[in-house]
Amino acid sequence: MALADARAICPELATRPADLARESTALANLRRWAGRYGPMVGTDGVDGLMADISGVPHLFGGEEDLRDDLQARLERAGLAAVSAIAGTRGAAHALARHGGGIVAEGRLAEGIGRLPVTALRVDQDTAEALARMGLSRIADLIPLPRAPLARRFGRGLVLRLDQALGAQAEPVAAEPEAPHFGVRMTLPDPIGLQSDVMAGLSRLLDRLCDKLAVHRKGARRVRLELRRVDRGTVQVEIGLARPMRDPKRIAALFAKGVDEIDSSFGIDALRLSAPLTEAMAPEQTGGGPALRHDDALADLLSSLGNRIGFDRVLRLLPAESLIPERSFVLSPAAYTIPEPAPHRAGTRRPITLFPPEHVAAACGTPPASFRWRRMRFTTLRATGPERITPEWWFDDPAWRSGLRDYWRIETTEGPRLWLFLTPQAQGWSGPEAQNWYVQGEFA
Repeated sequence: MALADARAICPELATRPADLARESTALANLRRWAGRYGPMVGTDGVDGLMADISGVPHLFGGEEDLRDDLQARLERAGLAAVSAIAGTRGAAHALARHGGGIVAEGRLAEGIGRLPVTALRVDQDTAEALARMGLSRIADLIPLPRAPLARRFGRGLVLRLDQALGAQAEPVAAEPEAPHFGVRMTLPDPIGLQSDVMAGLSRLLDRLCDKLAVHRKGARRVRLELRRVDRGTVQVEIGLARPMRDPKRIAALFAKGVDEIDSSFGIDALRLSAPLTEAMAPEQTGGGPALRHDDALADLLSSLGNRIGFDRVLRLLPAESLIPERSFVLSPAAYTIPEPAPHRAGTRRPITLFPPEHVAAACGTPPASFRWRRMRFTTLRATGPERITPEWWFDDPAWRSGLRDYWRIETTEGPRLWLFLTPQAQGWSGPEAQNWYVQGEFA
């Protein structure tokens, strides 16, 4: 029912938003646990599991004992669940969602006949149409001929009915397990030197990267766990600026962390895993200059990111705006790729931008001379103006003075500056000498 209706009935009703991602993760973990009751366990919708227990019940003493064991373990874990055992997947689904129980072999029609037709996994419109015809239970459908049912209500109803009764096969399809990217090594004697740990790490990295290559994956985070003789655990984790599976380059990033660990009485086991991976297509390896440059940049970003945080290593990316301050955005370099500056017709833009700085003693348009940063400059050559209008859909205090006329000024003293004038502000700010500003510098 709607939340407002529910609160009208129960004013003290407590609600909270559903976390679909965590629910899916919990169901996946429960599916792996349910493997103790059958080799094939698959999900059944978003809130159920379906297991093929053929040949398993005798290991628990029978179907009733197996179901009792399942229910008891779920209750101890704090989970409220309803379970059912039947000879077909459709019958088990129907019974589990209407009270649970066990259907004896050869008695499917009797076991699920009392259930409503909605238990057959048909849509609501079909269920309502059946109810209008007086067919409200599964037992009402079983003796009817299939051809008229299919013509009147569609083939989906007949298929679901035959699947529940065993006339149509519906096997349990278990989802393939996601690959686990982890390797381990147990040592016969404890080690404690950094060189020994790095040697063991190198062997583990070779195996881990081979497994990543098989699945065409690259690691974005790599975790090294070291077990000490006193049963304590030391962990070193690094991040990578881009997906990677090169053992030598990854090992170099572990050197600092391994040097700082406390090995105590020695380390007798190592475990290496990649908790975060991304798809990585095969790439050409070799000594190409462009390839070496990309690798060197990725290694630099990884090194800086592990020291100060990946969110603090930023790069400039172009943005669609004519306003100088909005013509670029700052984004974390590890999670973005460089983009070329878009082709822009018109005058060139400066290589360095900064907040507008006031220019003093500027006379004329463009000014023949002016003072900036306590220095006197004389205009040698001027190009412009380039008129830029503020973006009316943004309320930017810096652009409330209206449009700007930008000039490229080459001075006899050497600097090439980007000056602008605010024509509309002349009447507000006093004399014309107060309206010139410097906002950039050309190379």
